Amino acid sequence: MEFTETKAEGLKREFKIAVPAAEIEADLAGRLKELARTVRMPGFRPGKVPVSLLRKKYGPSVMGEVLEQAVNDSSAKIMSEKELRPAVKPKIEVINFEEGADLEFTMALELLPEVENLNFSKIKLERLVAVVDEGEIDKTLERMAGAYKTSEPVAAKRKAKLGDILIIDFVGRMDGEEFAGGKADGYSLELGSGSFIPEFEDQLVGAKAGDKLDIKVTFPDDYGASELAGNESVFEVSVKELHEARPAAIDDALAEKMGAKNLAELKKNIRQEHEREFKELSRLRLKRTLLDHLADTYEFGIPEGLLESEFSAIWSRYEERRESGEEEAEKDKGDDELKSEFRAIAERRVRLGIVLAQVGQDNNIQVSQEEINRAIRASANPGQEQAVMDYYRDNAQAMDAIRAPIFEDKVVDFIIEMASVSDKEVSLDELLKEPDEEPAKKPARKKAAGKKAGKGAKKKS
Repeated sequence: MEFTETKAEGLKREFKIAVPAAEIEADLAGRLKELARTVRMPGFRPGKVPVSLLRKKYGPSVMGEVLEQAVNDSSAKIMSEKELRPAVKPKIEVINFEEGADLEFTMALELLPEVENLNFSKIKLERLVAVVDEGEIDKTLERMAGAYKTSEPVAAKRKAKLGDILIIDFVGRMDGEEFAGGKADGYSLELGSGSFIPEFEDQLVGAKAGDKLDIKVTFPDDYGASELAGNESVFEVSVKELHEARPAAIDDALAEKMGAKNLAELKKNIRQEHEREFKELSRLRLKRTLLDHLADTYEFGIPEGLLESEFSAIWSRYEERRESGEEEAEKDKGDDELKSEFRAIAERRVRLGIVLAQVGQDNNIQVSQEEINRAIRASANPGQEQAVMDYYRDNAQAMDAIRAPIFEDKVVDFIIEMASVSDKEVSLDELLKEPDEEPAKKPARKKAAGKKAGKGAKKKS
């Protein structure tokens, strides 16, 4: 094999490769001899079929396999000898091949940059820490008590308000005719619960026990019963009783309903759960701060192939959401503006992926199979663990999607361990605040010296 480097610009490389005809013929002959040991043809004993006959019958298909293997082996050898790290699959183009002649092809590829100066001990980070106070525990207890609320009849003759419970009889008619499912006696309706269409509940606010009302409503166009959707109807409603909802008492009885022995244990469990949640929120904020720092600090050439691939994936997901009506917030933006924003996001992801992959490579950070298995089991519904495990085992792309965030978290934890991190106690509201809501002082991005694109990082996004 002979090759010539025809282009070396930035991260782009191109080669012209020639594989001698003698090598192709030797490989073809070897494949045909292997085939002769097993192939069966009428009139010949097993293993005795002449190679010349096999060449005539199977030569074209075997030659295709030989050429493909020659291209793959030659490309791999060049990348190994030159210590090249392709960012995406190399582009191969056969420019000449005839039987008895040399195989000539070109290989074009983009390389991953190698990032230097990853001295994380100089990074200063601030970790926001929220302390669980009694007020948060009390709020949680109040929500629990609300979930187990009871109701008591209202003795006074007063009007119903949101949150009250009305005991009603009702019958619904459309064009004067009753319709199926539109009648009930002694129904308990909590005003504001959304159990009925909004117009219905709204018109009962202010009603009193003993009232009889005609409530006119229009069913939504997307109502589940097609015969009612978009149509007007009238409900005759008789208010039998007015009840006032009351939350359950915050005591040992409530604690038992929540699976605790008593109120003290329930409070302890709530505190521990809040502490876990706050710790995870704190970690996510710290991770976001670190990734912002890395993205803003390191600048290097990004392979166009990786950038276009990431941008295309983001844009495709956006178009899917837009078609399903999930992107209302972006409806006032034109495609050019959105594409510019998404391309910046794609560049950030690719840049961070390269940096994190380099750190992982340099420090031998790996994801074990047991870590992957734990993540897969955690994603499965009870009883479906084996089926989910089999799916991931047979789907390399899905397996990579499980491995990638585990790897990212391990690298991030490694960097944070090396960095200088100070804790700052904040309120829960401050911890929950989106970083974009706060003024940020971004460090000047510096050039990361590029070593030759040799051994090292894999794409991580």
